Amino acid sequence: MTLTIQAFLAVLPILVAAVLLVGWRWSAKRTMPLVYIITIIIAVLAWDMSVRDVTTSTIQGLFITFDILFIIFGAILLLNTLKYSGAISVIRNGFLDISPDRRVQVVIIVWLFGAFIEGAAGFGTPAAITAPLLLALGFPALGAVMLGMMVQSTPVTFGAVGTPILVGVTGGLAGPQVDAQLTELGITFPDYIQLVTVRAAWLHALVGTIMPLFMCVMMTRFFGKNKSWKEGLAIFPFALFGGLAFTLPYLLTGMLLGPEFPSLLGALIGLAIVTSAARAGFLVPKQPWDFPPETEWPKHWMGKLKIRPEDLKAGKMSLSTAWLPYLLVAALLVLSRLPQLPFKELLTSAKIQWGEILGSSISASSTPLYLPGTILIVVVLITYFLHQMRGHALRAAVFESGQLILGAGFVLIFTIPMVRVYINSGINESGMMSMPIAMAEWVAQNVGAVWPFFAPSIGALGAFIAGSNTVSNLMFSLFQFGVATSLALPSALIVALQAVGAAAGNMIAIHNVVAASATVGLLGQEGNVLRKTIFPTAYYVALVGLLGWLAVNFL
Repeated sequence: MTLTIQAFLAVLPILVAAVLLVGWRWSAKRTMPLVYIITIIIAVLAWDMSVRDVTTSTIQGLFITFDILFIIFGAILLLNTLKYSGAISVIRNGFLDISPDRRVQVVIIVWLFGAFIEGAAGFGTPAAITAPLLLALGFPALGAVMLGMMVQSTPVTFGAVGTPILVGVTGGLAGPQVDAQLTELGITFPDYIQLVTVRAAWLHALVGTIMPLFMCVMMTRFFGKNKSWKEGLAIFPFALFGGLAFTLPYLLTGMLLGPEFPSLLGALIGLAIVTSAARAGFLVPKQPWDFPPETEWPKHWMGKLKIRPEDLKAGKMSLSTAWLPYLLVAALLVLSRLPQLPFKELLTSAKIQWGEILGSSISASSTPLYLPGTILIVVVLITYFLHQMRGHALRAAVFESGQLILGAGFVLIFTIPMVRVYINSGINESGMMSMPIAMAEWVAQNVGAVWPFFAPSIGALGAFIAGSNTVSNLMFSLFQFGVATSLALPSALIVALQAVGAAAGNMIAIHNVVAASATVGLLGQEGNVLRKTIFPTAYYVALVGLLGWLAVNFL
């Protein structure tokens, strides 16, 4: 089978998913079971993948599905708990006190608070936490998911305390082939990873600074009464200020401290600066912007999770008490992920593992205590006492959260196993490379010297398939290194382009969209979300690719 045919068959499931979700407007609930079946047929018939390995890949995918659903459940449960405790009304009023302008709220809540959550936890957690919070503040569910997906861009490369670099790139490159080449160049492997980190931080800082403005423009265009781009552009000075307040400390941290803390420290510093500035009215437009009245909203804007007016009665608690659960989430996430502290080792020691499933080379594992879902549930229990709730209120929160999680579960039990079959297709009797590698190989052979422009697209493709920057880097970092070497290109820059493109791909990752949609009860509208997030993804990938090409040819 020629490489061209391999690449076509490999891309076919992705094309089918895109056409059905975006073109025909099918829901993910209808689309993903069909795409899963198509992927299996191609894997078995074209790749000669055994039924056993397809089955074990599916089992591996179900382990990951559990992890994702657990995180979603925790995020929804925390929101519902805060709703019944009265904290949501206090938080809502607190943001409205800073500024009633929804654009200002987007810069602070989505861009900065979302970036902090990404830096602490990663793996789709920002959308799972910010989307329901936005819903509680009066944003349309569809808009909340779109914005929650868009923040999964600039902070992602250094999300989860640097996991996409420390696990993804490092794991993807570690081996005798790379070590030998680096030895010839007189550079150590850790120093090389730092070179990748610095280049990725520069690319993100140059491209990502404008993302808060992009968020505001998308919001006013798709969810404003006047459908106006101009109303979003009116926040340009404040949005640029918010962008720089994050990306400048982010860049400096990456250059001086490495990949663990750019997103964390950048977001913390940015939050302190921008919140103070907004309270003082610095660069805030005189004319605030808001959504049209809810009675005028189209049906597809709204999800099944409702925050009713009676849920927003002013609570007696202080703003700091209302916010404390979210601050506890952030603090516990950071403490549990710092390698210098004993908590990470303790939490990861409790592992559910199935090694060599059904006698294959494929293994699956879960560390439930280490998942953000566990921390979210622990904070829910603390909140029960902290906010002096009654038992029936907590039971109602648990019941509502459980109802919403059922829909997401059905979609994800097909989506994640499909991804694992896709990635594990390299385990076959024919000796063919896996489907993602076949696609990348075909692109490399047919693109050549302008590869830096297309390198981020491969990273984004990997994230679209796997729903993870880390997994995309694991799949494609060595491939990108090899292409750079064969074309005599600077490999650290090409690997950085891979990592940045993979971050941008999170904005269109199907199961991230499903997970975020589930947190606001918006299942069935995944295609609508993807049709919107494809714009910022295309912007990010194209501009990063152009910067990469310019750097190679002129710098």
